[in-house]
Amino acid sequence: MRSLMTGLALVALLLSGCGSADDGAPTSEPSTSSASGDTLLERHDLAGLSGAEVVDTLDRLPLDDRPADLMASVKPDQLILTSGDEELALPTPDGEFYLSVAPYVDQTHDCFHHSLTTCKGELGGEEVKVTITDDTNGEVLVDDTVTTFENGFAGFWLPRDIEGTLTVEYDDKQATTEFATGAEDPTCLTTVRLA
Repeated sequence: MRSLMTGLALVALLLSGCGSADDGAPTSEPSTSSASGDTLLERHDLAGLSGAEVVDTLDRLPLDDRPADLMASVKPDQLILTSGDEELALPTPDGEFYLSVAPYVDQTHDCFHHSLTTCKGELGGEEVKVTITDDTNGEVLVDDTVTTFENGFAGFWLPRDIEGTLTVEYDDKQATTEFATGAEDPTCLTTVRLA
């Protein structure tokens, strides 16, 4: 019975697609470079890529090409890769924060740290107009029409430690929300309901 319950809990986590605030939290300090880490990257055709390049590569993968045996969780200052009992931490660029946004009309899910291999939003492959403004100085950081990845997300590298406003437009619908890019803030934004 216990193994059935454990299996059901794992399936529920995978189906939910994204992680909580403590998802992928290592029980010990993850390796930042090792033979095991290099092998993990090689096995997934990610060898030689920086943390930012791995984030961009995995987020853009078609859903059918996403590795089922790799968990990739984007934290505010690092990317945690886990496969079986192997774990590797790759730094993300100094001063930058990856915010992954999944706008939705009808259906969403809870998420805190974006999972590059399991998160799935409602609007995959759709054109959306995105405006992102730094509220501290009024600077417009993004003002563009983008196509969401097949997983329903659009990802943006933003300055760390800012508070901002995000506006998304899709068809005749719009949503505006506030966000922040500090050390305790979510990298996954799934609360952008278009109405």
